[in-house]
Parts: sequence; structure tokens; C-alpha cells
Amino acid sequence: MYTVKLYNNIAKAGLDQFTDQYEIGDDKTNEDAIVVRSANLHDIDYNPNLKAIARAGAGVNNIDIETCTKKGIAVFNTPGANANAVKELVFAGMLLASRDIYNAITWAKSQTDNPNLAKDMEKQKKKYAGHELAGKTLGIIGVGGAIGRRVANAALRFDMEVHGYDPYMTVDAAWSLSRWVKHENTMESVLKDADFVTIHIPQTPDTMNTINKETISQMKDGVKILNMARGGLVNEEDMLEALDSGKVAIYVTDFPTPKLAAHPHCIPIPHLGASTAESEENCAVNAAKEVMDYLEYGNIANSVNLPRCEMEWNHNYRVSVIHVNKPRMISKITDSFSETNNIENMINKSRGDVAVTMLDLDKEPLAESLQKLNTLDGIIRVTTYHD
Repeated sequence: MYTVKLYNNIAKAGLDQFTDQYEIGDDKTNEDAIVVRSANLHDIDYNPNLKAIARAGAGVNNIDIETCTKKGIAVFNTPGANANAVKELVFAGMLLASRDIYNAITWAKSQTDNPNLAKDMEKQKKKYAGHELAGKTLGIIGVGGAIGRRVANAALRFDMEVHGYDPYMTVDAAWSLSRWVKHENTMESVLKDADFVTIHIPQTPDTMNTINKETISQMKDGVKILNMARGGLVNEEDMLEALDSGKVAIYVTDFPTPKLAAHPHCIPIPHLGASTAESEENCAVNAAKEVMDYLEYGNIANSVNLPRCEMEWNHNYRVSVIHVNKPRMISKITDSFSETNNIENMINKSRGDVAVTMLDLDKEPLAESLQKLNTLDGIIRVTTYHD
């Protein structure tokens, strides 16, 4: 029996994935896994039994990744599950910015007592005359991600010219992009001709303040910028200065601060990127499947702190070892079973300083073998699996 603790409300479609082998609730203790959306987990105690945390969404800023890695806790997210929802909000943002719909609606709603509204609308609408998206250039930072690819392909259907930048573009990502999307080798090449710039990269120490005074200076005057990714990707003070000067005509953000929300040229959206019923269900379903596959078989997919490591289940005995990525670790791990077990299948994957080695054995490993394994220098966590 496995125990899963819930933080936040998790969509029923996700919870329905769990079988009767699982006890689920927000009151569970000594849990094997956590499923979370936006709750802050930095200040919680990670109990020794905790093996996995699944974030029903993409960002994991609310999870103490460093501590989890040290304790051998796999942290999963659900990339792509909310991609369509965010893509649609990007286009809503571009239309709001391009047609001045936001201010036009605000004016119209203020006219509830105006008996001459029909006549006054004809005069007022000239004030909100905007521009069409067709023929404009869209620059995408992070075009190789699930959201960036969808935005790029959809923008072509709006008859936009699309330029994308992503230094981590994978072959699979490239195949899913239209050949009409122009892939640039530098961020500056994407920014210099863009009428609209949208950013779709994770927030990390290296990507904080990607949009700043320097990168804004590389853009056209009057550019419109959209940020549906994370607030820290854009330097607030530099953005306010650019909005004041008119260098940036409109800033649409799903992560407004009080200063930005108050600015007349900012369109603040209250973090609605993934707030659709479909997106929440997709994220919850994917999170549940990741937790189950890990707790039952040790398979790792979409982890943000451990390498992707998957083997088909052979219905015998499996040992999964999370360890430091250094020389001779694999031989030391296999030596722990050399006198008592036959290793029928094995896989080793690494990610930076951490690695995962999975071994399928012909029979149940002896307690002495597991004890020997656990005493090796560099071992972070050992978990056994069997039917």
C-alpha cells in the first residue's frame, strides 16, 4: 500500500488514476509521495519515507529541489500538459495588446448610464484603433519547448512571420516545428526585428532577468512583450523604465506586481496561464501516472532533478540506486550482488552530479547484499521493487 499526500486541490481525473493500492488525502503522514500544484513546500519537513514529489504543472519554484536531490527524492513536473492553455492565453494577450481591447472594454463598461452610447461609441472607437497581427513579426525565446512550439506554429496561421531562439533545441522539438519558423542562433537576432516578443523558458538562476535593460535595447521601439512563463524572467525596474519611455509599448504579463499592475501600459493577468479545466486535468493525470510508475517500478520520466531512466518491468525483482555520479560506482553496485544474484537487465543514466542505476535480478536480493550496497560511499538512496 502506498500513501500519497495532496497539497492544493488536485483534479478528480488525476486522482482517479490511482488504484486501490493507494491511500490519498491531504491529511496523510509518512507519505510515499506528494502531489502539489502551487503550495510552498520549501518549509516542510521531507520525511525519510518520501520518495517522490509530483508538481501538477511545469514550474517547480515552490519545491526545494536541492534538498530533494540530496535525500534521493524524485521531483517530477508535467511539461506540455498545460501547453495549449498557455498558447491560447499568449494569443489573447497579443490581441489585447494589438487592438487595445483592454482599454476599450474599460471605457465601454464605464458608460452604463450614457443614453447616447451608440453615437458616442462611433466617436470613441477611433481612440482605440489598433493593428492586425497579420504581417507582424513574432520573436519567441524558448521556441523549442512545448509551449513555444505551439505558439510558433499557431502564429503562422495568423499570417505572422515567426523567429525563434532556443539553444537547447532537441531533434524531436525541431521536427514538430513548421519549416516556416525561422530558427535564430542568437537571442539578439530574434529580438531586433520583432513587433512582439514572447518568452517561454523555465525560471532558473541562469535565466532570471532574461528581459532586462540590455535585451530591451536590442528591440524595436514600440515593441510589445508577453510573459506567460515566470515573473522573474523579466526585470521589473527595467520594464517599468521601458514602459515609461515608450520603448516597450505594451507589457502583457501573467505575473503582475503592484507596480506593473498600476502602469497604464501594462496588461496584468492574474496567473491564468494554466487555469483551464482541461489543463488542470491533463496536469493531474500526468502527475499521477509519473508517481505510480516511479513508486511501483522505479521508472523516471519528466524529473527535474534526476535523469530519465526507464526499463520495461520483468515481473521479478528490481533494485534502483540513486547515487553520486563518479567513477567505479556501477562496478561497486553490481559487486554487491555478484555472489548471490544474476543481473538480468541493467540501465545507468546520469544527470550532472547525480546518477541512477537500475538492476533487474533473477531473485529477491539478500538483506546482506542490500546492506553492503547501502554502506558504499556515494549512495544516496536504494529502493527495491517486486510484484
